[in-house]
Amino acid sequence: MTDVIAFDHVAFRYPEAESRHGSVSPWAIADVTLTIPAGAMVLVVGPSGAGKSTLLRCINGLVPHFTGGTFVGRLEVMGLDPIAAGPETMCRHVGFVFQDPEAQFVMDRVEDEIAFALENAAMPPPEMHARVEEVLARLDLVSLRHRPLVTLSGGEKQRVAIAAALALRPRILVLDEPTSQLDPQAAEELLGFLARLGETSGLTLVLAEHRLERVLDFADLLVYVSGGAAPVIFGDPASVLSQVDLAPPVARVGKALGWSPLPVTLAQGARFAVDAMAGRKVDDALLRRDRGDEGADQQAAARPPILEAAALQVAYGDVPVLRGVTLSLYAGEVTVLMGRNGAGKSTLLKSLIGLVRPQQGHVWLVGRDTAGVAVAVICREVAYLPQDPNALLFADTVREELNITLRNHSLEPSQVPVAPDALLAELGLADKREAYPRDLSVGERQRVALAAITVTHPKVILLDEPTRGLDYAAKAGLIELIRRWRAAGLALLLVTHDVELAADVADRVLLMVEGRIVADGSPWDVMGHSDLLAPQIARLFPDAGWLTAEEAAAALTNAGDGTT
Repeated sequence: MTDVIAFDHVAFRYPEAESRHGSVSPWAIADVTLTIPAGAMVLVVGPSGAGKSTLLRCINGLVPHFTGGTFVGRLEVMGLDPIAAGPETMCRHVGFVFQDPEAQFVMDRVEDEIAFALENAAMPPPEMHARVEEVLARLDLVSLRHRPLVTLSGGEKQRVAIAAALALRPRILVLDEPTSQLDPQAAEELLGFLARLGETSGLTLVLAEHRLERVLDFADLLVYVSGGAAPVIFGDPASVLSQVDLAPPVARVGKALGWSPLPVTLAQGARFAVDAMAGRKVDDALLRRDRGDEGADQQAAARPPILEAAALQVAYGDVPVLRGVTLSLYAGEVTVLMGRNGAGKSTLLKSLIGLVRPQQGHVWLVGRDTAGVAVAVICREVAYLPQDPNALLFADTVREELNITLRNHSLEPSQVPVAPDALLAELGLADKREAYPRDLSVGERQRVALAAITVTHPKVILLDEPTRGLDYAAKAGLIELIRRWRAAGLALLLVTHDVELAADVADRVLLMVEGRIVADGSPWDVMGHSDLLAPQIARLFPDAGWLTAEEAAAALTNAGDGTT
């Protein structure tokens, strides 16, 4: 294969400036040397803030042309030097999809946004219309073609951004977390579509992702970016993952049980799983998960809900979004809401907080009807984290974001159970206290917003896609925090497409379809046998009742099967 991208000892840092501590800005990426062949799908992974997005933006010249800064080393893309050519030339060869799709939108409607770049390229109208139709169909956007972009869900916006990039038929497509807002089915369909494009047209794909379990089945090569001055690790997925503390669930259970060679995909792990379970009669106590005390369901039914919704109906214009939704949230319980993009999940959260007022139905908070109650008043007891953390960031420093929340509620730092600095440390943000929030990575901004809404210790926490942009370490910290909130008696409702998160934290799982809740039950009952919602371990051991790598490893080890 011909190499189409070649990094040769590339390093970059953003414009040198005196920080609040008087030091020079560090290197964002350092000593990057790798080559990418034509038609490959390359997965870029690493901790939040390690420089993944910076590396991607070098490929089309956005770094350093739009950022300024110091670039050293040599980079060649399709025979061109992106530094010399600039983004205006590189965009003919390299399509780019940002983490935040709204950041690249220019037009107001779906169809117009996809056609915009084609019009700028002076493409003849017949060819332009044909290309628009092609990408609308391929990305399942035909029914949304006339919709205003502001009315779309996060996942729908992400698909529009990808469609707009593909319409120009670039030879290289760079995507920064393309599945972060997609439901499991949409993510699998998108990745399969991209993989087929690579096979049939030679399209080279470079994408950054945190949810490795979604992408490893399709990836040819892996780039691990650790941040700072450390060089990248580059190679086939198995060899790279064996060198780093980063692994999807199938690899984690493989490491725990000593499987070799280490499987990184379900197909690779299947043989080991069959051998591990062959001829074994494992005690039911080991085969079935147990999240709480016996009779917990009866206890929950006997106590009053903290937040309750009854028969909520919401429509945007003539389009119904919520169709009679009823649910109850209880103290000390984590409820996870799942469903396809556009099912109405985010609208439900906004209705519970008062940002969207239902046309019919009621919301009660601790027994009080919230109709006519100001959002600011509701927020004293209900914290809400939207999909876009930027909507909550106003201050000049991370610490000040938390102080603003406290002042808005007439509280002093000494009056809250967890001091602001301690909360930031719990979220891995201790070294970001004096940073400007909007200069942080998407994952870091997500955690800052999370700290800002929870510093007051509310009774209810509503989280919309809380793991978007989070690496495995940050996600593990969030899971621990959620468990502590549950133990402290808070009621939590999480909207997520992250089935592995749901497997780790959910006491209850709700499934929403076209504005209705169609399932409400235990994580295993709702997710365990679902073609769309089952996590990796449930697929690897389909009859065991396990949802997480830790459950599977503990059960098999306890049953005396620590080897294969």
